[in-house]
Amino acid sequence: MKKHLQPFFSLLLLTCLLTLPYFVFAQQTTGTTTNSLTMLSKVAVGGGYGALDLTTVLGLLIKSALSLLGVVFIIMVIIGGYHWMLAGGNEEGVKKAQGYIKRAIIGLIITVASWAIWDFILTNFIIGSNV
Repeated sequence: MKKHLQPFFSLLLLTCLLTLPYFVFAQQTTGTTTNSLTMLSKVAVGGGYGALDLTTVLGLLIKSALSLLGVVFIIMVIIGGYHWMLAGGNEEGVKKAQGYIKRAIIGLIITVASWAIWDFILTNFIIGSNV
């Protein structure tokens, strides 16, 4: 059990170290009285995310869920590759690893198809009806 936890915690530590720069904010220049929240609001409005209507919130939730599924795909492929490397020619281990990768690819196809359906609905029915 201990040998399985070491790669997990190593990957977790590496992920934390690589995402650390995203949480660093630059120092504000002197002479300005705006706070960070108003600056973020300006950026959000400029990027098209400022209006909090139902379609925007729903779109952001669906985009986030589909992005999370993409991350799950990558993790499953890594797990499948890890099992394949450790199989050492064992047929049962190789089939288990291929099963991981096949399920990951099927999940990716389902995720891309759901994104395509959502994009079709969004552009033709939700945004198209507002124009």
